[in-house]
Formats: sequence, structure tokens, C-alpha cells
Amino acid sequence: MAPNENRRASRYVVPVAVAAVAAATIGLVPALAASGDPDLPEITAQELVEKIAASDTQALSGTFKISTDLGLPSFAGLTGGAGGSSSADPQERLTELFSGTHTLRLAADGPDRQKVTLLDGSDEYSLIHDGDDVWAYDSKSNEAYHEKDGGPKDGGHKAGEKPENLPSTPKELADEILKAADGTTSITVGGTAKVAGRDAYQLVVKPKQSGSTVESVKVAVDAATGTPLKFTLSSTEGGKPVVDAGFTKIDFGKPAASAFAAPKGAKVTEGFPEGEDKGPQGLGDLTGLGDFSGTNVIGEGWTTIAKLDTGAPAPKDSEVPAEAKGFLDALGDKVTGKFGSGTVFKTKLVNALMTDDGKVYVGAVTQDALVDAANAGR
Repeated sequence: MAPNENRRASRYVVPVAVAAVAAATIGLVPALAASGDPDLPEITAQELVEKIAASDTQALSGTFKISTDLGLPSFAGLTGGAGGSSSADPQERLTELFSGTHTLRLAADGPDRQKVTLLDGSDEYSLIHDGDDVWAYDSKSNEAYHEKDGGPKDGGHKAGEKPENLPSTPKELADEILKAADGTTSITVGGTAKVAGRDAYQLVVKPKQSGSTVESVKVAVDAATGTPLKFTLSSTEGGKPVVDAGFTKIDFGKPAASAFAAPKGAKVTEGFPEGEDKGPQGLGDLTGLGDFSGTNVIGEGWTTIAKLDTGAPAPKDSEVPAEAKGFLDALGDKVTGKFGSGTVFKTKLVNALMTDDGKVYVGAVTQDALVDAANAGR
């Protein structure tokens, strides 16, 4: 696939990539933990949020299992080997996590050293952050992709420096969450659980607003350390969770330094030099969001809609790569309204309306909510 086709295909991945938009703010409804196994001391939802915020876990390693069911067709081939230079380039490989069940091996040693390895039989694909270096490595082809992490840009903050106006204690953070929520969300403690052999509390987050596609978010929180161990996101459509991800094994000891070693003897493709704009092809932007010139946020809480302006009319069928067209046809429904005409791309979680004049309305909301927003011309 040619580079310009890669860019056209990547813009259709955006509706999936911005799922977090509709969950930007949450509220707190204190509740006591129900009886369950294991038997843990009672805790309110606000206290549990404070416990998460106070967690000082810096090092851990373990095995992580993630199952994703967005109701999407396969992403295979959609990006068509973006970048065209290395099988280790993450833009295509990480789309594998959008569907199916995968096992990952994780290691972390502070903010400057992390490694995530996607296991596929005897083959492994790893992302490694070690100080100023970021690596991606594909064991099957023995190829590596490397970029320099440029660190904070103008207006950023030095390592260890706290930006102004950020909460400085867990209590302050919980209070800020409560104020920002404005009653859009219910948060309760839904009992206890065993996750990766650890005692955990279950934090249950549910929208109070109608029109959201999110039924609930459940987070299992380690009772001893406050570290989140499992995350489950369920849709109002029912069926399997949209995302069910959690540790199956975990060790809070410091990983060996060799865990973060860069690959040796591999064919290395260099990414963008330090300080250069990485664009949608680099490790810094895997979603293609850099293709959009204007963004406007509509609504609040769980019914938030992001309006993005592509700056160009929707491409004709003849201009869309075959792989992308098949993907779009499986998702899209034609709609009309005061705004004109367009296509709604639907998943179990995120829906997106792309108008024929090049505007995109996207959020974890119903099709009707997207059409209403477009009709209002906001």
C-alpha cells in the first residue's frame, strides 16, 4: 500500500482510538464493600480512589491477559505495513490488540524503564522504553524499530517536576474528581475478588447519563498496594465485555536490568530523530490523530462527543484502499439529516459519524446522539 493510502486508511481508525473521550470525568458515590471472598475491611469508594492515587508502586513484572470484543472485523492489513520499512514498526502490530485474546508479559522499573511483550506462540513482539530510547522488536523477523524519546517539549515539565495546580495528595485528587464529575457517574465498591493470587477490592463505575454505550467499568484494586490489577469495560449491548484485561501473575519485586536490554544482532530501522515531528507514523502517535486540524468537545461526562474536522470531503469509493473499504463496509450505515449526509461507523463501544463534507463526530454514545450533534451544527 502506498504512503498516501496508509494515511487515508489510518483516518478511519480514529473512531476506535478515542474511546476515552466519553469517560473523561467521573463522580463519587460513597458505598461500603459488600461481603465476599476474600474477607477484607470495609472501605468507601472515595477511600478506595484515594488508595489508588496513593499507590507508590514503581516496580513490577508479570503476565497480563487481555480480551477485546469491539464487534469489529479484523484489523489485519488495514495499515498495510505502515511506514513500509520494518515488520517491527508498531503502527500495524499494535492493532492486533483491538480484537481477540492476547497474552502479554510486562515489566516496569520506575517511569523511565518499561517493557511490554506480546506473546504469539514461540514468537514475541516487544516495546521497550529505556531512558531516552524507545525500541520495538519482532523476534520472528529479527527486526527492530528505534526512536529517541525527546522528553518534554516547550511548555512541558522536567522529570520529577509537578505541574502547577495539580493535586498533591490522594485526598486532594479524590476531591478534584468529585468536583469535576458534577453528578454524571456513580462509583461504588462492588465487593472483593482474587486476582493473580492477590486480595482485591472491586471498584464499579457506571454512567448516570442516558445515551452512553458504556454499561459499567470495573477495576480490581490490590488491597495491599492500591495497584489496579484488572480492568473490565462492558457495553450496554451486553454479551462479552468490550475489554477484559488483567494480571494472571504479578510480582512487585524489581525486574532485572537485562529485562530492558535493547535487541542485539537485529536489523534496525531508525524512526524520527530527536526533536523532529513524529507525525502519525511514529511511536508517538499510533492512532492517526495528527491528521486532524480542528477538535471541538461537545457535551460532558459519558455523553461527550468529539468533533473533528478532517479539512477534506470524504473520499470516493474509488479512492479508498480495498482493505479499508472492506473494513468500512462492515461497520458503516448511511444516514441523513439537517447536516446533509454521511456514514455512521459503529462498534460495541465507540460510534462515529463521518459527514460527506469531512467532519467527524465521535464518542461512546448512540447513533441518535451523534446525528443530533451534527444537526445542531456545533
